[in-house]
Amino acid sequence: MWLPLLGLLLGISLGLLSDIQIPQEYNNYLTVAILAAFDTLFGGIRAYLQQVYDDRIFVSGFFFNILLAAALAFLGVHLGVDLYLAAVFAFGVRLFQNIAVIRRILLAKRTSNNKKTNANT
Repeated sequence: MWLPLLGLLLGISLGLLSDIQIPQEYNNYLTVAILAAFDTLFGGIRAYLQQVYDDRIFVSGFFFNILLAAALAFLGVHLGVDLYLAAVFAFGVRLFQNIAVIRRILLAKRTSNNKKTNANT
């Protein structure tokens, strides 16, 4: 459990310490890619808490979601339509749904642990 957190902290630190500038024309692609990555991350956390996590599904979903979101943004740019907004909406809704389920699972576990503790005393 500590290894992903270490990787996250390392990635954030490297990102803050580096002086990399993303060109303005790539903002839409980066936005949907990050949102797709967060959606997949929280979906993986949800699956782990529900005890149905599978590495292959997580990794394939991670890359597929990012590529699909970037492809929608790319297609939208060439059609002159803000298609990336569809990806932002879809991934945003799924992200909040996953967070809501994670919250419910953690609250249910905490409530059951409190009931067990109170029953033992």
